[in-house]
Amino acid sequence: MTETNALVLTEVRGRIGCITLNRPRALNALSLEMVRDLMATLLQWQNDPQVLAVALRGSNKEGVFGALCAGGDIRFLHQAGSTGNPQLEDFFTEEYALNHLIHHYPKPYIAFMDGIVMGGGMGISQGASARIVTERTKMAMPETAIGLFPDVGGGHFLSRCPGRTGEWLALTGETIGAGDAIALGLADGYVPSAQLASLWEALSSQNFADSAAVQKWVDGQMGTAEAHFAKQQAEIDQYFALPSVRAIVAALEESASDWAQATAALLRKRSPLMLHVVLEQVRQARGMGLADDLRMERDMVRHCFYLRPGQSETLEGIRALAVDKDHAPRWNPARIEEVQDAQWQAFFVSPWPAHAHPLCTLAD
Repeated sequence: MTETNALVLTEVRGRIGCITLNRPRALNALSLEMVRDLMATLLQWQNDPQVLAVALRGSNKEGVFGALCAGGDIRFLHQAGSTGNPQLEDFFTEEYALNHLIHHYPKPYIAFMDGIVMGGGMGISQGASARIVTERTKMAMPETAIGLFPDVGGGHFLSRCPGRTGEWLALTGETIGAGDAIALGLADGYVPSAQLASLWEALSSQNFADSAAVQKWVDGQMGTAEAHFAKQQAEIDQYFALPSVRAIVAALEESASDWAQATAALLRKRSPLMLHVVLEQVRQARGMGLADDLRMERDMVRHCFYLRPGQSETLEGIRALAVDKDHAPRWNPARIEEVQDAQWQAFFVSPWPAHAHPLCTLAD
């Protein structure tokens, strides 16, 4: 086991590589150091014949499980983005490369998606071969609330949700539970949280013949859970298939449905500019492989911090939520109707030539 004060604890138990995120006070928010530790560990284990599979979990203040990962360390992003710290660039390049590795990992990768699984937490679990959710799972890609977009491959996995639920999740940042996650293709199965510890122990004590046997055994441990979003599926598809953010919000506001009114009110709180960016992101990603999506998102996140010097929606969104905590972001433009096409289109122009892109070596 790595030293207990480390933020990422790793240990090979039996034939399983076990990873525990160990930053409970920050809900295991990912730092650059944690991304690097995860990457180094996974690269080492992928060629280690002793390791048949990898299992990932988070910890909370009382112990293990209860929270997988709340996302990236947004306080670091604000500090680095405000001071020109070059580690900001390193963080996103290396995080996205880690996401890509997990999606293409040659061995079973089992993600215990208990508790909060948001943002970067989705990035280190959506590529898993077994995505386990519990009754405590709170899953979301809430980036539009901080003037960002659902990155870490969010365009890829959200765009592949049924109907227009990907647009709905990406634009609103709504939180879903276990049953909805399974129904939307964002989880593979349900295990009651009370059984997680015994499942973890059994993984490392079973005598598995090979990696395929691990995967088969884990698949057999997962059940189903009731979905709730289905009541809104028809409305989600009706509104979020519309051609623009302006059209979506206008139609929602004209509806007599309580759900439509609440959804419109929620969208009005998000960054108007980033809503336009995110709608385009999801729709472009629907026709892309993961590597191309991650390259597009790397372009986009560069623009989030540097496209408009002194006017970063992301820095303003994080300031309002996590720094000053006034929960009153001053978005620019202030209203959905004021966003010009050229403003959101600029996010999809790569700042690098293809051969020099920081993720140019990724392939699917």
